[in-house]
Amino acid sequence: MSLRVAVVGGGPAGSCAAETLAKAGIETYLIERKLDNAKPCGGAIPLCMVSEFDLPPEIIDRRVRKMKMISPSNIEVDINLEKEEEYIGMCRREVLDGFLRDRAAKLGAKLINGTLYKLDIPTSNNGVYTLHYADHSNGSIEGENKTLQVDLVIGADGANSRVAKAIDAGDYNYAIAFQERIRLPEDKMDYYQDLAEMYVGNDVSPDFYAWVFPKYDHVAVGTGTMKVNKAIIKDLQAGIRARAARKLVGGKIIKVEAHPIPEHPRPRRVVGRVALVGDAAGYVTKSSGEGIYFAAKSGRMCAETIVEFSHNGARIPTSDELKVYLKRWDKKYGMTYVVLDILQRVFYRSDATREAFVEMCADMDVQRLTFDSYLYKTVVPANPLIQMKITAKTIASLLRGNALAP
Repeated sequence: MSLRVAVVGGGPAGSCAAETLAKAGIETYLIERKLDNAKPCGGAIPLCMVSEFDLPPEIIDRRVRKMKMISPSNIEVDINLEKEEEYIGMCRREVLDGFLRDRAAKLGAKLINGTLYKLDIPTSNNGVYTLHYADHSNGSIEGENKTLQVDLVIGADGANSRVAKAIDAGDYNYAIAFQERIRLPEDKMDYYQDLAEMYVGNDVSPDFYAWVFPKYDHVAVGTGTMKVNKAIIKDLQAGIRARAARKLVGGKIIKVEAHPIPEHPRPRRVVGRVALVGDAAGYVTKSSGEGIYFAAKSGRMCAETIVEFSHNGARIPTSDELKVYLKRWDKKYGMTYVVLDILQRVFYRSDATREAFVEMCADMDVQRLTFDSYLYKTVVPANPLIQMKITAKTIASLLRGNALAP
């Protein structure tokens, strides 16, 4: 027999899963609703992703080497990368996603331009999963109703995952990312040549941060919040526009976009022979809101587990075997999510704590530790004296900002 896998969702999670499966010779179907989709997000990727996922230079719009953290009282802290070869990559999602999806297709994944609307769960252990979808390859929005039968399904269809709903994976809280793409005059764009800005404060987000990130020929100006209310989000976006106003003079809005962002992993991420990855699984970090790398990585790790236990597609993996992917994922990244959740609870709860947070970011040891963990996804253990210094600095900053008050 030959294993058949359907991957629903053609973002980084789904495309990297499909690529890994196709490379192993497994019959793979990659279903994506919008082939020109431009998901609204900051678009920042860590340096390790460029090499790990073999991304060509043209995928990166900007190589950011300077970060400006701006406190509620507009105190600015400059964070600069010391090594010339280090940078944070800034991408447009339509470019990155299109590249990863096309690469999976070139390696043998069958790309379907379709919308999944129903998933039939088999009643027997070895029964097939039937996907009901609208095929848009004829160019119509309604599409042509079709079905696909497979042995295994990977749900990579984002925060509003229909696959997750079909397997009753459970709900999670979610935040909203809202941003405007703004084309700036040349002199203003030069300022953001290799610079990204992060703003904190109740005026721009009560529980997250706002950003100005440079892209190819424009900047993305946005905010994130768990306050899922249009009026509130509108006020917060006005807040970041006001804080960054003098740098955005003469800018023209070319696109407005919004999208839900999961706040924690779903209660169930593998049910039967269905696995969730990326946003569908809830793999966005607190505090930083990072999701692109973790989406791509989870898709690849899930697919690698399938390749391993299916013996390159020769047999159907069991649910327990599929859950090995979860054990590996949680072992590798579980603590990252816990630590960043704590940081968000401590530092994002008031303007006093945010002032303390920005002040702490001025410390060179804190900067190095932060960048190492972000760029390379490995927290490099500092020597005990530096660890003690960082701890003391954190407590001192919190005390000065009255941030430890209940």
